[in-house]
Amino acid sequence: MSPRQPAQRPLRVAAPPYLVARPLTEGLEREPHVQFEREVPSRLVERLRGGELDVALVSSIELFRQQGYAYLAGYAIAGHGEVASVRVFLRRPLEEVASIALDPASRAAAALVQTLCSGALGDEFSRPRVAPRFVETPAGSDPARAEADAWLEIGDAALKRSLSQPHLEYFDPSGAWARATQLPFPFATWIVRPGVELTHAELAAFARARAAGLARLEDYVEEGATSLHLPREALRRYLRLECRFDDEPRLDLALERWRAAATKAGMCQGYWPARVATGASSDDGGACRAS
Repeated sequence: MSPRQPAQRPLRVAAPPYLVARPLTEGLEREPHVQFEREVPSRLVERLRGGELDVALVSSIELFRQQGYAYLAGYAIAGHGEVASVRVFLRRPLEEVASIALDPASRAAAALVQTLCSGALGDEFSRPRVAPRFVETPAGSDPARAEADAWLEIGDAALKRSLSQPHLEYFDPSGAWARATQLPFPFATWIVRPGVELTHAELAAFARARAAGLARLEDYVEEGATSLHLPREALRRYLRLECRFDDEPRLDLALERWRAAATKAGMCQGYWPARVATGASSDDGGACRAS
């Protein structure tokens, strides 16, 4: 397949509108030949599958559900232990939970919760005594309003609830994953749709965005404190310790473990995506093929 020519059409790129995505997307809207926008994760998946997007920072479970995907190696929103923006809030003790409402914006987090509750990772952590019933909620709705013993919430809404209502009981799926595997959990990665080959210049744009984003973490803390009305120290811990965005040497291993567990739990077909090496320079020396 011949490389996509940026001069003919901009690279169509999208990411979630959440604070946690900012460190990987800073300045992409100003990159030549990149058409950048923001959308909720579940909608990103639909648009990526439909060919409306070329690259999306999207739920990692999607990598294993369709053939032909590739991912940018070393780029991810990865949870290191507990993560305040992905929580299962409890109305009764976890062991007694019989139903969990799923956040309609989530796919990776929903699949992770279902995988953990299935026992696919063993019994290294507490979980419901009996596999719970999962309640799908309509797009745009608040899962907290669903009639269920617990609800999964992600993104800025979960972050705000976690930090502003510390009395709420919860189960943290990222923390459970870390205890079971000793690995980070790759919530989202840059996924490249089948048939798209990225030039060195386009890969360099993603590298510049991450470098610029990591340099602005303190700015995001200030923005989050103002827009979400949350404590700066909690936001600082969230963006600097709970989540990682830079080159994670264990990311490939984490993705492989995630694929195996999710496949065992019936969350995906188990397809293995191509890995796109991202050590690109800023020149335009052709396209980078996945390996």
